[in-house]
Amino acid sequence: MNRFIARKLARNVSGLKVLRKTFCTDAAAKGSSSISAKPLHEHEENQVFENDVPQCDIAIIGGGMVGMALASSLASMPLTKHLNVAIVDSNPALGSKLDIKKGDPPDPRVSTVTPATISLFKDIGAWQYVEQHRHAYFNRMQVWDYTGLGYTRYDARDVNKEVLGCVVENKVLHSSLFSCIQDTDFQKTIYPCRLSSMTLQPSMSSTGVNSSLEGTNIHSRGGLAKLELSDGNSLYAKLVVGADGAKSRVRELVGFKTTGWKYSQNAVICTIEHREENQCAWQRFLPSGPIAILPMGDKFSNVVWTMNPKEASECTSMSEEEFVKALNHALDYGYGPHPKSGFLGNGDILSWLKGNATISANECFEVPPEVVKLASGRMAFPLSLMHANDYASKSVVLIGDAAHTVHPLAGQGVNLGFGDAFSLSKIISEGIAVGTDIGELSLLKKYELERKSANIMMMAVLDGIQKAYSVDFGPLNVLRAAAFHGAHYISPLKKSIISYASGEQRLPFFS
Repeated sequence: MNRFIARKLARNVSGLKVLRKTFCTDAAAKGSSSISAKPLHEHEENQVFENDVPQCDIAIIGGGMVGMALASSLASMPLTKHLNVAIVDSNPALGSKLDIKKGDPPDPRVSTVTPATISLFKDIGAWQYVEQHRHAYFNRMQVWDYTGLGYTRYDARDVNKEVLGCVVENKVLHSSLFSCIQDTDFQKTIYPCRLSSMTLQPSMSSTGVNSSLEGTNIHSRGGLAKLELSDGNSLYAKLVVGADGAKSRVRELVGFKTTGWKYSQNAVICTIEHREENQCAWQRFLPSGPIAILPMGDKFSNVVWTMNPKEASECTSMSEEEFVKALNHALDYGYGPHPKSGFLGNGDILSWLKGNATISANECFEVPPEVVKLASGRMAFPLSLMHANDYASKSVVLIGDAAHTVHPLAGQGVNLGFGDAFSLSKIISEGIAVGTDIGELSLLKKYELERKSANIMMMAVLDGIQKAYSVDFGPLNVLRAAAFHGAHYISPLKKSIISYASGEQRLPFFS
């Protein structure tokens, strides 16, 4: 019996040594602040354990907009702001100060931020930085069909909102989120490299060691993930967050399966200039895909033009003059006539949708402002739909494009990613409040349950719209026209569509 007790005590002492080496929440690597083989440090007083392998609470793989949104949200909440977070991203510009000269045209890589996302940014203190840079609110939107059979106009006033959204350059969003973190004492370490491999260490919960021992917190029980980085360094983390995009290395290493398909479409994006300032968002469905014009302020707009790969190649290689001409053709009389504001007149087969509704001047069809100049280079990228079958496993979770990609026709992709980031930070905070390990599967599955249904719903809506407008067929054209006019004249339906597109999680159907 004495020998048994001795062996048990020896195991506990051994477990205590391992625990003190690997479970200290303040551990971070020491080294140079240069972007080479060493991480950039915010807290040099952090200690290093287990052969100089640092350990953090959360490793965010991918320091783009969504990954930075997660870090910013964690930094803003009382129960998570003390966490030690590592951000792994090979982008050399990560963390550098945004330098936009007054005369610079807008970057073509932009996002349409919904009112719901704007509210979340305000909650964490990031929106004030967005407003210091170029951005463009819009309160009106017009959507129409190339057949000329239908159109609809949306106004923020229809749902008692001030705006329908705000168009912001991606670099402004990213920099604003980073500035938000910089204004706090949040413990972050930036590793300017890529994730090479990852292994999950066995849980230490069976050692019987009290989790309140020095160097640990109540939320630090459980196994660790060991990350091998491309610069030769290693890192331990209690929770690994894959925010590394559609080709996620985290998703690949964990073995999460995906469902999806490639669209036979590419998106061409660029910045263009008008003679007058554009204050409305425009979207026209053409035979090969939608074309969207988004206001960016100072007479600039952003173009997202979806077309087949052959057309995209031609659009990116044609001269500026030819491209501007093609744009105006696509936004005006090209491919078909303008819809008529009085289309649903007496005797029309769809007149039952109109009822006693009258058209105000603000609801009449308008032609978008003429494009006079190309103000940036043109970029093209292929489109696809992808959804991970699982978002979470023990100590690992996916957010943003690592978990799902959607068609850009409604500009919802990054908003879904921001929704993931803020949801995950909230659930991590709730877990810490009740003493749950932040890498515990049951906790991470709560995040998956909350976000998967919302994401799948939006993906289904967007994919359905894409498919409905990719076929030119007489009876289907009439049904599409009915949908346009229903959205235009049936007030509850219109309000529901606007609310859903604004970020409220309810189906855009009449109710």
